Formats: sequence, structure tokens, C-alpha cells
Amino acid sequence: MPEARSKAQQQAAGAALSAKRGETDVGDLQGASKQMYQSMSEDELEEMASTDRSDLPESAAD
Repeated sequence: MPEARSKAQQQAAGAALSAKRGETDVGDLQGASKQMYQSMSEDELEEMASTDRSDLPESAAD
């Protein structure tokens, strides 16, 4: 299962997961979260969104 490599990636996964579960509107998704919604399963998104944030950089470039 994938793990988030940055806090931004984890946040995008959380937004996509929320839309997959019907908690938020899919139309509100943008950028990476929209791509994740379309290409990943709910289980994959849950795994990525639940990655421990404490050691993650703000973005993948950090």
C-alpha cells in the first residue's frame, strides 16, 4: 500500500478519501486530490491519508 511522502500529499489523499466516501462533493476536488480520487481505491486512499505526519516534509520537494 502507498504511504504519503509529504504532508501535502497526505492532505490531498484525505480530501480524495472524503469524496470517495460521499462526505464531500467530488466537484470540490482540485489537482492531486482529483487525480487520486479517480485513480486510487478507498483502501489505498485510507492508507495514504493515515500516514504518520510527524516526520513528513511539507512538500515532496523539501
